[in-house]
Amino acid sequence: MSPELISILVLVVVFVIATTRSVNMGALAFAAAFGVGTLVADLDADGIFAGFPGDLFVVLVGVTYLFAIARANGTTDWLVHAAVRLVRGRVALIPWVMFALTGALTAIGAVSPAAVAIVAPIALSFATRYAISPLLMGTMVVHGAQAGGFSPISIYGSIVNGIVEREGLPGSEVTLFLTSLVANLVIAGALFVLFGGRKLWARGSVTPEDAGEAGSGTKAPGAGADPGIGKGSGTSKGTSTGAAPTAVAVRPGQDTDGTGAGPHLTPARIATLLALVALVVAVLGFDLDAGLTAVSLAVVLSTAWPDDSRRAVGEIAWSTVLLICGVLTYVGVLEEIGTITWAGEGVGGIGVPLLAAVLLCYIGAIVSAFASSVGIMGALIPLAVPFLAQGEIGAVGMVAALAVSATVVDVSPFSTNGALVLAAAPEAERERFFRQLMVYGGIVVAAVPALAWLVLVVPGFG
Repeated sequence: MSPELISILVLVVVFVIATTRSVNMGALAFAAAFGVGTLVADLDADGIFAGFPGDLFVVLVGVTYLFAIARANGTTDWLVHAAVRLVRGRVALIPWVMFALTGALTAIGAVSPAAVAIVAPIALSFATRYAISPLLMGTMVVHGAQAGGFSPISIYGSIVNGIVEREGLPGSEVTLFLTSLVANLVIAGALFVLFGGRKLWARGSVTPEDAGEAGSGTKAPGAGADPGIGKGSGTSKGTSTGAAPTAVAVRPGQDTDGTGAGPHLTPARIATLLALVALVVAVLGFDLDAGLTAVSLAVVLSTAWPDDSRRAVGEIAWSTVLLICGVLTYVGVLEEIGTITWAGEGVGGIGVPLLAAVLLCYIGAIVSAFASSVGIMGALIPLAVPFLAQGEIGAVGMVAALAVSATVVDVSPFSTNGALVLAAAPEAERERFFRQLMVYGGIVVAAVPALAWLVLVVPGFG
């Protein structure tokens, strides 16, 4: 049995054990990387650790550390309250605000994980506060990032268009951008309908004052009673229906201005907001590493307000860090062995262009769910050159199909974006959220490549 096939079978075993025995998949993956790397690939420790995602480790630790401090001192509560005012109390608009925000960030040049790292903690805090599905909010953030990810001035767009030009293939920057935008917008719309969006619209509006009270509700003008508002200790201008609560209770010890208008700004919160702005400016304006910047800002805040930050280190998503780093270390061993190249070359050698095209889309989706989206596109586009050169399949449609297939799967909890969203979820919900992302990611991997192939590749065949 070839080393490549053995490495794939071991990965399947890791998934089965993690699913049936509730063992952290990252720990299993570290053990698998050690066993396969040593016994099958003859790698030493340095070779095995070559795949360890040190940059992602720092991003996960740094961002969750910084936002743990923001939660501890009430900054995220203030941001949630401000978001309610921004959309005039329409909670249903918040997922779309997050979608548009991450899309705008990536479209103007932010690396997709950096945009998600900035937006996801705020989005998930809002989801918790207003009983919005974490799956809906998290996936809206990720799909928003991918919606803007292929603009002509974006990182992904520039890289893919550069590869196309280098390989001498016909390309269209506008087609690539619009294809990704429309695909992610359609998926986001479907998610909004399927995962509670209609119920959010039915809630109507909440007043800004409700964000600072313990769950009192309002009726939107002309709307029915808000079914998502529950009984609370405060009063409001609306009428409580006694239905399911929206989880808007004030945090214990949260400061307010005494008027029911929600949390007010304190020196610690102002400093934290400035830190968040500094994170955005450093990452987008100066291309600094998001993880190192977040850790540095968190340390400054911890030094100035140690009481607010004492428990923040314990709230870093350590189980998620172990999970993601272990799996990606094993993927690094697969790359060292040549498993990914082996699979891609095998597909590229198929004599049926349409079949080769759909298989390449699936390889891009499956591998990208665990590894770099741009990295896999950089490998697959050159592999597609031989049958694209035959002229039977349109290059523009094929490249767009590969781009969509390799990026929409970033909702997987093993991808960088999915890991950041998972890390932003509350600890009590993280295991359930992980399973939801696993199922949803699997559906995306199974369905989207075929749809992209059918819509973008098949019409250009012949």
